[in-house]
Amino acid sequence: MSKRVLLVNKFYYPRGGDCIVVLNTEALLRDNGVDTEVFAMKYPQNLMSRYQALFASEVSFGGGMGNMMRAMKRTLGLGDVRASFEAVLDEFRPDVVHLHNIHSYLSPVVGELARKRGIRVVWTLHDYKLLCPRYDCLLDGKPCERCFKGAKWGVLTHRCMKGSLPASAVAWLEAVKWNRRKLEQNTDVFVCPSSFMADKMRAGGFDPAKVKVLNNFLDPVKLERYQTIDMTSPREDYYCYVGRLAPEKGVADLLQVASRLPYRLKVAGGGPLEAELREKYASCGNIEFLGMLDAAGVVKVLTGAKLSVIPSQWYENNPLSVVESLCAGTPVAGTRMGGIPELIDSENGVVFQAFDQEAMSTAITMSMAREWNHQEIARKALERFGSEAHLRTLMQDIYGF
Repeated sequence: MSKRVLLVNKFYYPRGGDCIVVLNTEALLRDNGVDTEVFAMKYPQNLMSRYQALFASEVSFGGGMGNMMRAMKRTLGLGDVRASFEAVLDEFRPDVVHLHNIHSYLSPVVGELARKRGIRVVWTLHDYKLLCPRYDCLLDGKPCERCFKGAKWGVLTHRCMKGSLPASAVAWLEAVKWNRRKLEQNTDVFVCPSSFMADKMRAGGFDPAKVKVLNNFLDPVKLERYQTIDMTSPREDYYCYVGRLAPEKGVADLLQVASRLPYRLKVAGGGPLEAELREKYASCGNIEFLGMLDAAGVVKVLTGAKLSVIPSQWYENNPLSVVESLCAGTPVAGTRMGGIPELIDSENGVVFQAFDQEAMSTAITMSMAREWNHQEIARKALERFGSEAHLRTLMQDIYGF
């Protein structure tokens, strides 16, 4: 009888990096004979799933006090999420419950319920929510570690959640309810996609024996696409940014720098800053906004570029934007933040200081002038971020199969 794994994530469609990792993991496990199902929150964009009728009801933190109260109950593990998850456990009977991004819209109560049944619980961390109630370790746009240990009062005193005291109070209550001691009791392994995150977890007091590092992997469909591309073909005369247009991504600084450089920049992605940045740089002839692209569009942009820039200003974990760029044979100029430097060496890119536009400008200029071995960059990346090594570690060291 095949082993059974239940993946748990708040959304079940390609909404962001966490969702993509879940979808990739689901496909990888199924392709290798593991009986795999998903539990998530009900949401209109969700993909079809065997247990979708049993998903937890949708909650929202917007739209009035009633919605806020229902969402707050969810963060504390109250409401229908318990019954919904118990029903799936009863029907599917998994050997492993693999948690992903579950805070707020689901709840760590799912791990508690699984653990009480003796089911192995592993948790892949996509952000720093277990250490920082805000999740991204940012205060006024700069890295902050005030809440890594202790009672998490900082989220209240600084109103870290959108400047709102009620929203910050919910985050504080969630952190108190699901404290480090309780999370450790209910989790067998915390999976960190970067050594940087693993170090932060240990610094936050988590048991080092429960913290393991496992990089993200590129899904086999994209992997095959990159393997069939001729990496020796000449690159076009542009560099690119592929990712979310949000403040913490540092894209505003990148565009300021790009407007002063003589090279073409292609910007692929959407987000809260998109309209503002499009308007601000509408007359700048060397900046082109491509909007959201499908997988084929991303592959085309990356494999045609001389360079990809990752100007992040927060503790990136193991960003797929860097992984995919390297698999495309495209060198990366990235900030010295979070797990980014772990992915970049002298042969596949350059790192520079975050929040330093002059350093960014220098990194881009030097990288655009350099002759890179795109074929070798791709070869090493495709080997490093392929699914085979990931699956082997996941099955043996994480799941214990």
